[in-house]
Amino acid sequence: MNKLLLIEDDEALALGIEFTLKDEGYEVFRGATIAEGKSLLEKEEFDLILLDINLPDGNGYDLCKYIRRTSEVPIIFLTALDDEVNIVLGLEIGGDDYITKPFRVRELLSRIKALIRRSNKGQTYGNKLRSGDLEINTLETTVKKRGQELILTAQEYKLLLIFMSNPNILMKRDEILGRLIEGDEVFFDENTLSVYIKRIREKIEDNPREPQYIITQRGLGYKWNVEVVRI
Repeated sequence: MNKLLLIEDDEALALGIEFTLKDEGYEVFRGATIAEGKSLLEKEEFDLILLDINLPDGNGYDLCKYIRRTSEVPIIFLTALDDEVNIVLGLEIGGDDYITKPFRVRELLSRIKALIRRSNKGQTYGNKLRSGDLEINTLETTVKKRGQELILTAQEYKLLLIFMSNPNILMKRDEILGRLIEGDEVFFDENTLSVYIKRIREKIEDNPREPQYIITQRGLGYKWNVEVVRI
């Protein structure tokens, strides 16, 4: 049974979401503040987190950053802020998806299922790959740079694996998105892909402004530009 954490201060909405998720077979833990969210995170491990942005003791972005220090658990933002700047900010700091209120419960369920599937798929590979200062251990689903482990979300990990499995090959944006989604319902667009690549660069590059690993071919796509060795 997948274990979900819901952080939402609108009690009526939270109760409705909790009832639906439990009816679908999920185990749901619910909190209404950042403090309650941190307390639950200390006690339990979750398969996915639903996180409201506006909370009584702060905002969901702060809790997302707190989670990303130690975990790559998928995070879906629940937001009434139907604004591209806020959406991009949520993705840049480590969110995996967002849904704007009011939303249909079935759409939320589809997104939850898709994210959990992608998260699980990211754990099915079985080799080690080394490229420059980076090493992916696909049995343990870990990424290290100069021996220091990097914290990546499931989507960042899978995207990095896609690139390192196809070194020195120019990949178009729609091809990358297709491999990332792999038959799941499409919730990514090109802007989201750009955000993911920006986040990965900030973690793997010595100077993200002058990337050495993931190179942009303007108008064409992206290429992994460093030799990859299978160990």
